[in-house]
Amino acid sequence: SSDNPDFDIVQLGDYVARNVQPELQRVKGIGQVQLFGSETSMRVWVDPAKLEGYRLSSADVVAAIRAQNAQVASGVIGDLPNIPGQSIAATVTVKGQLSSVDQFANIVLRSNEDGSTVRLRDVARVELGGQSYATSARLNGVPAVGMGVQLSSTGNAMESAKLIREKMDELARYFPQGVKWNIPYDSSRFVDISITQVTQTLFEAVLLVFLVMFLFLQNWRYTIIPTLVVPIALLGTFATLMALGFSINVLTMFGMVLVIGIVVDDAIVVVENVERIMSEEGLPPLEATRKAMGQISGAIVGVTVVLVSVFVPLAFFAGSTGNIYRQFSAVMVASIAFSAFMALSLTPALCATLLKPVEKGHHIEKKGFFGWFNRSFKRTAKGYESIVARVLRRAARYLIIYAAIIGAVALLYQRLPTSFLPQEDQGTVLVNVQLPPGATQERTLSVMKQVEQYMLGQPEVSSMVSVLGFSFSGQGQNAGIGFVTLKDWPERTAPGSDATAVAGKAFGALSGIRDAFIYPLNPPPIPELGASMGFQFRLQDRGGRGHEALVAARNQMLGMAMQSSVLAQVRPNGLEDAPQLQIDIDRDKAQALGVGFDAINSSLSTALGSSYVNDFPNRGRLQRVVVQADAPARMQPEDLLRLTAPNKQGQPVPLSAFATTRWVKGAQQTVRYNGYPSMRIEGAPAPGYSTGDAMAEMERL
Repeated sequence: SSDNPDFDIVQLGDYVARNVQPELQRVKGIGQVQLFGSETSMRVWVDPAKLEGYRLSSADVVAAIRAQNAQVASGVIGDLPNIPGQSIAATVTVKGQLSSVDQFANIVLRSNEDGSTVRLRDVARVELGGQSYATSARLNGVPAVGMGVQLSSTGNAMESAKLIREKMDELARYFPQGVKWNIPYDSSRFVDISITQVTQTLFEAVLLVFLVMFLFLQNWRYTIIPTLVVPIALLGTFATLMALGFSINVLTMFGMVLVIGIVVDDAIVVVENVERIMSEEGLPPLEATRKAMGQISGAIVGVTVVLVSVFVPLAFFAGSTGNIYRQFSAVMVASIAFSAFMALSLTPALCATLLKPVEKGHHIEKKGFFGWFNRSFKRTAKGYESIVARVLRRAARYLIIYAAIIGAVALLYQRLPTSFLPQEDQGTVLVNVQLPPGATQERTLSVMKQVEQYMLGQPEVSSMVSVLGFSFSGQGQNAGIGFVTLKDWPERTAPGSDATAVAGKAFGALSGIRDAFIYPLNPPPIPELGASMGFQFRLQDRGGRGHEALVAARNQMLGMAMQSSVLAQVRPNGLEDAPQLQIDIDRDKAQALGVGFDAINSSLSTALGSSYVNDFPNRGRLQRVVVQADAPARMQPEDLLRLTAPNKQGQPVPLSAFATTRWVKGAQQTVRYNGYPSMRIEGAPAPGYSTGDAMAEMERL
């Protein structure tokens, strides 16, 4: 953004396109940098009335620019083959490309017999303007230039975010006066805090495992041996992840937290068995270890194979489920395998060297807390033994009870709500804004200002980036989207300050804006896996009933979904049918007047949609030359009929001579799903229901 009044938004966009966007695209791990703004171009705003007065057409303007703004390769003087004695060879250059507004304004469109000329400035306004005005960005209610940075397929979010900040700090030293940069929306924040919390949980798990082992083993030497296995097994797991090309992320760290209790099991079994043999047989540590390993090595291998066989299938799941759990599976399998390897190698060596000999039959009666714990544990064990004995004596009765438990588990499993992934507070809320079809960007800006005023007034909100001309539904003047960044999680501890609650309150408050359909939503749990939380539903026209029937069916489905207590925020996703100005061309009249259909299309596309002619050099960069009718000449339907198209003699013929206009309504886009015309419906489960419940309800409807 810029607070320098002499540095307007077009100049700022051009500066970013020249000096910032290319640098960020070269950062490691970055796949694409999308500019929400525009670089500079040479804009030629044609006045159709003046063109008609000079008996010219837009095709004449395009042809003149193309002819007089060209890069000419003239050749070389003294080039081979040359004559004997030629002592010099030099390239011949012709300054064919124009580079300034005045030079373009002086382009000759026509030379008259009396020596007068018609120049481009006589029929058009020439200026340095934006290459495109389709999208624009705002930061906290102030016009700005935005960039959307996306990772490559091999990029790491944490590393790339750090490199982006370092690169921006480096570039900021050369920014023009008044230009500032900010990163108001950063998805890596959530990844960072998640990894930090999981890492903290990992250390807590290691400490808890150590304390539990010490509570039961009640000897520092016995406790330290299984504890040493943990970092070594995790080190082997990290090496496996690196070999497989995986990264440290939330899923891999979560797997390590779960596996902490498993990796010490084998070591505890070894230590306990060595201690038992030393106590019962009076063998020295080395002999006791050798005998203990002969007894339990097979059991350790068997248990390891069973555990590995549980987690290995996760790595072969198909689709997104497999992508999510593949790294989790690798962590579990690698940790368990290294734990078994340590139990068969390092743990016996530590037992043989660290443990002290114990006299045969020697048992120390503990006092204090450990004495009380041991006595309580023995009483609990004896009680458990008596219960097991009673169960075995009445096996038939308890088998029936066991079968009932299995049935209850199956019943509860079917009744439990289902969902793909749980929703989390990622510190971000997205606001999709969609105005009625045909609405202008001015109306969209008015609505967006109201959204900004509300969101920035909430105590949980830190900043907001708004983009006009783009939304999840599509692109157009009637579309907009807001990226709302919430304050850090420690600053949002009060009830109702999480992202879901903020989005819910905003939905209720912004629903009062009647000029637009506004729905705040949470981002998906996994970036790039959809645009928002909830479900996506496709309604297909498999019977070939036509577009109107498909729209009617969609509206009926939306009405039914609105009445369901299971569903919430059910909405269409896509561009609605919009009013269109249909131009009916009488081809016979056009042919009689000598006007070809290609000339008509060229005139319309140039005047209304702009025409990219060629490029011009501007401060070391080639930029576009764009021709379009000036704004006042293309605002009303009757303006179209004043446009002209050249006939075969090169004379301009007004479109009103062979064309008429009428209003129709038509689709802005055609969407197919599995080959069938379809429409997309999105929504979320109502409070108290899961995504699975919502999907089942949509299927029922």
